[in-house]
Amino acid sequence: MTYEELLTETALKDERFIVMTAENRALVRNMPKALGSRFVDTGITEQTMVGMAAGLALRGRIPVIHALAPFLTMRAFEFIRTDVGIARLPVKLSGYIPGFLSDGNGPTHQAIEDVAILRGIPGMEVYSPADEDDLVKMLPDIWSSPAPAYVRINHRKGNYDHAPYRPGQAEVISEGSDVTLFVYGFLFENALQAKGLLEKAGLSVGLVNMRCLKPVDEEAIVRAVKGSKKLVTIEDHFKTGGLWSIVAEVLLSHRLTAEVLPLSLGERWFRPGMLSQVLEAEGFTPEKMADKILTYAQ
Repeated sequence: MTYEELLTETALKDERFIVMTAENRALVRNMPKALGSRFVDTGITEQTMVGMAAGLALRGRIPVIHALAPFLTMRAFEFIRTDVGIARLPVKLSGYIPGFLSDGNGPTHQAIEDVAILRGIPGMEVYSPADEDDLVKMLPDIWSSPAPAYVRINHRKGNYDHAPYRPGQAEVISEGSDVTLFVYGFLFENALQAKGLLEKAGLSVGLVNMRCLKPVDEEAIVRAVKGSKKLVTIEDHFKTGGLWSIVAEVLLSHRLTAEVLPLSLGERWFRPGMLSQVLEAEGFTPEKMADKILTYAQ
């Protein structure tokens, strides 16, 4: 099932659902015909869309709103914070082409701080599925929750059959005594391949799909700290505020220490290019990640 098929099926079963877009119909291009007046395109007006969604939520609706991830999370941030966050309304934000997935665009179109700024809003839930299979397994619970939520939309096809989603829980693919890899979003596939390369080199490797970043699965992190010699965080995001920061916060709250290697963008934007070029240039191919991790783990 695709994202659009799931959303259409859900909205047709439950009239509370309103589908909205700020002239970004890539994920929902067939829905105007299916939903009629319950499909609203506000044009390139992300702030207006969020304000309208908040008003609809106050009247008992469940708005699922769509825009390019950088414009949804940054241009409309004050509206998300004030209209949705303070009131804790069930507005569901779908951010399209986040992180490296905005491969052909420059820094203005790169959402690589979105996790940091959205998880800073009290009550806001933040999700980043690994692929389309993961996405459609997670969304029913996300959409049925009364909390506001931001989803880093990833509708790319994957080769992994993900476990059913349980609210607030990470997906533990494997446990390893030498090193555990924490990853979210589409980089899961590359991390899975890197895991295979590391195992061929003789390492015992754990892999955790951090599909839910807020609330975060603290138990999965603590278990990995206690069971692995070293940890690695992998993300197409700035180092500050993302998964590396999340792991650090969990360690501090549990009075634990660990060696953690962050594979992230650090403090810089990525150079535009096709996705394969970006991954190569930024060191996120399975081979380059495995080389860095092997050096770190030995």
